[in-house]
Amino acid sequence: MNIASVRRPIIPPTPPRAPDDMSFLGKLAVIRRNMIATWGQRAYEEEIIPGRFVFRNSFILNRPDAIRHVLLSNYENYTRTPAGIRMLRPVLGDGLLIAEGHSWTFQRRTLAPAFTPRATANLVPHMTTVLDETLAKLDGRVGEAVDLREVMQRMTLEIAGRTMFSFGMDRHGPALRNFVMEYAERLGRAYFLDMVLPVSWPSPMDFARARFRKRWTEFVAMLIAERRAVGKKDGAPPRDLFDLMDEARDPETGKGFSDAQLVDEVATMILAGHETTATALFWALYLLALDPETQEEVASETRGEHLDSMADIDRQKFTRAVIEETMRLYPPAFLIARAARDKDNAAGVPIGKGDIIMIAPWLLHRHEKLWDQPNAFIPKRFMSTEAPDRFAYLPFGAGPRVCVGAPFAQAESVLALARLIGAFRVELTDTNPVIPLGVVTTQPDHSPMFRITRR
Repeated sequence: MNIASVRRPIIPPTPPRAPDDMSFLGKLAVIRRNMIATWGQRAYEEEIIPGRFVFRNSFILNRPDAIRHVLLSNYENYTRTPAGIRMLRPVLGDGLLIAEGHSWTFQRRTLAPAFTPRATANLVPHMTTVLDETLAKLDGRVGEAVDLREVMQRMTLEIAGRTMFSFGMDRHGPALRNFVMEYAERLGRAYFLDMVLPVSWPSPMDFARARFRKRWTEFVAMLIAERRAVGKKDGAPPRDLFDLMDEARDPETGKGFSDAQLVDEVATMILAGHETTATALFWALYLLALDPETQEEVASETRGEHLDSMADIDRQKFTRAVIEETMRLYPPAFLIARAARDKDNAAGVPIGKGDIIMIAPWLLHRHEKLWDQPNAFIPKRFMSTEAPDRFAYLPFGAGPRVCVGAPFAQAESVLALARLIGAFRVELTDTNPVIPLGVVTTQPDHSPMFRITRR
């Protein structure tokens, strides 16, 4: 895409690119700290990068037609890698993000009605209530140094609690955040044996992950029990995601979720929904603080708007473009890794059984053959009539396994950013560059402090 710009766009900081001859042991040492830092310049220029990954052939795919084949045309031939399953199963169980085959088909069909645009629109009042509360708290901190990353995490967690259960997370929020931090800081990182052992052979860290999972599922089951104790009047319409999920039935079999399945689905929706949205909003605020002119354009678009319905959200075209450009530069899921069940040919790329396929939105979104000024922050590229190739832009994945909650996450992100920037001007007080880390999601290496002032 060619982008005309009347001013020099900002280029936010990134990790140094790795030497293309980095050794296996060198990569292994870096992976646990920052997967993004293991990719060299070739990965941003070439369409196919063959290699070896923990004793298997591997391919990084930067060609949209090859990616389309893997994620859409022949997606059933590709499953999560052993390391991916080890990283995700303790927190998500056998929920939608992990499930394969018939189990995945059942879950996807059953959950889909809970995430239609109409269902999302019915949840917007929960979002606006939390945003009102967040803005009121921030109004009391005008002129102070504020950790907006923490504010976004608390806000999106509260939205997750309200939209899922119709109750606030004042009592349970700290425990939930502790679970998330505990897992991300130690258990959610890949160790050497995690990558080489079959899933059926427990690695040393798997024992700690199993203990974590027991505590985690007991916590989620307790939240569900509290919500069920509140109940719902017979015949009343669903008031939150839990009602929708609890009442959901597979349209083909009429079967609903068991209690154990419901725990995994609720855990998936809370974690995937709150953590990734909080991260995207943090990066958007960071970029707007680096680019005051673009920040003023967002504020101008929101001026005079009530922003309390889906129709209001849909009118925020430029704010949506800022979110889309943020997720291009900082895709929450920076890597999609798959293992081939059988031999295949992906748009001319011969793939063997067991080969590892890596589709890295971080690389794809910054690829020099796919994007004009790929490292620059240019939201207006998403307002162009020339849309990017569907398989060159993957903030929510693609194909049958595209994120079911994407409409909800997009609505929440646009609404939150519009309301925040409409109310406050944000500036950085921390001059240290914020470097993205690829660890589970695309996280900052530190939380910079911001100063907010009323508009």
